[in-house]
Amino acid sequence: VQLQASGGGLVQAGDSLRLSCVVSGRIFSSLHMGWIRQAPGKEREFVAAISRRGGTPYYANSVKGRFTILRDNAKNSVYLQMNSLKPGDTAVYYCAADTAQGIASMDINEYDYWGQGTQVTVSS
Repeated sequence: VQLQASGGGLVQAGDSLRLSCVVSGRIFSSLHMGWIRQAPGKEREFVAAISRRGGTPYYANSVKGRFTILRDNAKNSVYLQMNSLKPGDTAVYYCAADTAQGIASMDINEYDYWGQGTQVTVSS
């Protein structure tokens, strides 16, 4: 399974960005998808996840109300719409895929495949 993330960049606080991740090598609709980020000097942390059939998404408390995860099974893609960005959102953002049954997980250790990451930098 290959995951290709894109859409990162340098923005100012309050701006918006939309990250995209295209998945190949496996039937996309069989995968739960998540976004995980890693800030400089910090551990990777869960950001958002969506189950393979869509449904209720899951968010970290720090991004709830500002970020939206979406998936388009016809395009083998998952997106992260990020609004009202803050300097604390600065990180490398990874998309990841989980092959487990059930629903999407907020535990980053459950994810089996990871993309290469895209840098998001928010200036104050």
